[in-house]
Amino acid sequence: MELEIRAFTKDRIPDVLDFESRLRKEEDFWGWEINQAYVSAVERSFDDRSFRDCVSLLAYDGGTVVGRIDASLIASHFDGSKKAYLDWICVIKSSRHQGVAQRLLESLRQILKERQIDTLIALTAANEEAQRFYKSVPDSVMKDIGIWIDIK
Repeated sequence: MELEIRAFTKDRIPDVLDFESRLRKEEDFWGWEINQAYVSAVERSFDDRSFRDCVSLLAYDGGTVVGRIDASLIASHFDGSKKAYLDWICVIKSSRHQGVAQRLLESLRQILKERQIDTLIALTAANEEAQRFYKSVPDSVMKDIGIWIDIK
């Protein structure tokens, strides 16, 4: 596998949509539809200043996206810290266990280090495969409990 990690930019949306479609063919349990509303929201995000603190990377193998990682930078007056939140990391099933997720995470960590971010916070997926991956991440500790609160 010849991996190349690239920033997710607006011109790469078609590559990501192809990735999303292939994800659904291999595993059909994703919680959102690839429809025009989704595509429009992603397109708008690249022109919206509130997304300027996002880091999104794509893993390409032979010109095709096989993995993706997305994080947001968080600044808090609580303790004057800057952290990052890992929003999503996903590798297409047929490319798993080949180091793709590790390379994406390594690339993200390097970008965060350059931006003087010293902590990456993540909610982990509950499935067994994801749990094994997160437990294998160097310099990580599972702690606290995540909660999702809907704003209505």
